[in-house]
Amino acid sequence: MISIYKHAGGKLGEIRHIEDDCWINVVNPGEAEIKSLAEQTGVPQDFLTDALDVDERARIEADDGSVLIVVHTPMRAADEDDDIPFRTIPLGIIKKDRLIITVCRQENEIVQQFLEGRVKNFLISDRARFIIQVFLNTSITFLRHLKEINRKSNLLEDDLHKSMQNEALIRLVNIEKSLVYFMTSVKANEIVMARITRADVLRLDELDKDLLDDAITENLQAIHMTKIYSNILSGLMDAFASIISNNLNVVMKVLTSVTIILMIPNLIASIYGMNVELPFQHSMNAFLIVVATGLFLSILGVLVFVKKKWL
Repeated sequence: MISIYKHAGGKLGEIRHIEDDCWINVVNPGEAEIKSLAEQTGVPQDFLTDALDVDERARIEADDGSVLIVVHTPMRAADEDDDIPFRTIPLGIIKKDRLIITVCRQENEIVQQFLEGRVKNFLISDRARFIIQVFLNTSITFLRHLKEINRKSNLLEDDLHKSMQNEALIRLVNIEKSLVYFMTSVKANEIVMARITRADVLRLDELDKDLLDDAITENLQAIHMTKIYSNILSGLMDAFASIISNNLNVVMKVLTSVTIILMIPNLIASIYGMNVELPFQHSMNAFLIVVATGLFLSILGVLVFVKKKWL
């Protein structure tokens, strides 16, 4: 799908044809759409297809007057039941003459922030600043999702304290996978932003450079938070694997103790079930004596187990 946007009267609106100072947003295009767009804009076709690869690395490339910047952006799982709650997806940004093109395999959260007017001082005609704003909002979104990951981890921590199953532990493992995706992506974005700073491929003015510094700072914070949360999760999984095992041992100890206590009256009943001469067998109170003896010994056994803290 290809959508074309342009600012008019200070508002962002959709237009039907490509014009100067417009923004072309491409989402999961077909081969015919890619070929047609490449012919209309003069952008190399591989620039349009590279960002559609979910494993594409973050990078900068220039060719024939076009500049391709691939940035990794966070993505929330579309399905609440998805094993991994957060992933990352490449977003391609192409700067060509008086055009800006964004390419992604699916609807992108960062792009939606621009389309919904949630980005301050956004202007399509200032293409360099638009690209820097993408990096800044990407870093901020990473931070927001990291806070949500931390909240999910805390909720799982409460469940694990009383858990004897692996379900909560597996969910923690899946959250750690999200952190691995995040760490790889924010580090790759850091390299791209550092290259933009050094090479000045976008010809930034002072305001743009200040904005890029803010983006780098936010990205560094995202790296720092990802490392902290990843270390905490690793420690939690080791600790709670032991807790789950210990909880199971406690249950097994209780069940074993109960089994031993129940064996006492069962043993007495078995002895008095033998076809031999036994004490009290001719007494009218023999049954009550056997039951009382079994009950007394069982209670005695419970007291001994409680004193030894076995029960």
